[in-house]
Amino acid sequence: MNPFPVFEKVDIAIEHALGCFVYDDQQQAYLDMYGGHAVISVGHSHPHVVKQVLQQMNKIGFYSNAVKNDLQDRLAHRLGIACGYPDYAVFFSNSGAEANENALKLASFHTGRKKVLAMSNAFHGRTSAVVAATDIRSIRAPLNDSEQFVFTPFNEISSLRKQLETEEYCAVIIEPIQGVGGIHLASHSFLQDVRAICTKTGTMLILDEIQCGYGRTGLFFAHQHAGIEADLITVAKGIANGLPMGATIISPKIKPVIGQLGTTFGGSHAICAAALAVLDVIHHEQLIENAAAVGEFLLAELRKMDGVGEVRGQGLMIGVEFENDIQQLRENLLFSEKIFTGYAGHYTLRLLPPLCFSREHAVIFLESLRKLIQQEKSSCAVSVH
Repeated sequence: MNPFPVFEKVDIAIEHALGCFVYDDQQQAYLDMYGGHAVISVGHSHPHVVKQVLQQMNKIGFYSNAVKNDLQDRLAHRLGIACGYPDYAVFFSNSGAEANENALKLASFHTGRKKVLAMSNAFHGRTSAVVAATDIRSIRAPLNDSEQFVFTPFNEISSLRKQLETEEYCAVIIEPIQGVGGIHLASHSFLQDVRAICTKTGTMLILDEIQCGYGRTGLFFAHQHAGIEADLITVAKGIANGLPMGATIISPKIKPVIGQLGTTFGGSHAICAAALAVLDVIHHEQLIENAAAVGEFLLAELRKMDGVGEVRGQGLMIGVEFENDIQQLRENLLFSEKIFTGYAGHYTLRLLPPLCFSREHAVIFLESLRKLIQQEKSSCAVSVH
């Protein structure tokens, strides 16, 4: 038996990792500018996270949600204070897709409505309902097509207003910064207008903070830059620094019903220990402040760089768009410069490093990128002559 081959893979076997570096089986170090899809929030193999998880595993790693788990209570309390939503509730699950599925279900239960409004270019996951709300036709099976899911242009309020004024929609779901879609930011005015229209029409506002949240943009949540509150917020990725966890943060206006949601593995003892340790590190090492400062430096330097087109982003969530296909550039960054990056489409580098990424790390990347751009220019000049 072999793994089902649905992932594009580079021929590098990562053996261990520490901080902002990963190491292959030849002990070659690579600067990690991608964090495994923004999953590594506080740095690879952070000693405090490792210690807390091992200590918990030596006690109990997992038991059913049918029994009380004090770690869930502690994590919910800490998370509420850290993220600025202390009066909300939280439901722990295993992934971002599950977090979004649960948010959509709760919105539908609460409103009694069936339709969902999603944004053009959106990505919300690969499971049944959330892939129907994802604007990538190639990953939606015929099973997932549904007239209940409608797309409206991102950052364009008039179409959204017309849809929601029908009062047929249980929810509108928005990424404050679209990740897979290319690092496109929802404007503050757009988010503020959406919030007002949702309130007026009784529609639940779901903000998908799975990639842009948890301190990555310089505030705990990206939507907080716009000064609004959501009815439901979804998080995952960096919540447990590499261990599988998602969470749906739920407004007090939505009342719980026994049995309405469920999970086998969500919120287990070991995973909660990891998530609590992540909050410890974010606080004590001031990683949200670091993300803001280093991100500002990176964005400014990238925007001054010759050969770079548009630069989009906030904090340590950055998209660098080029005029030409970036496949060769990414390969050169990886194999020549030993730097992992992500991508969004054919033209945009996607940068999602750990929140402990330093200015010194940023300089390494910037120098490598400048060198490769200059080499490409020189090569083009030679070929022209």
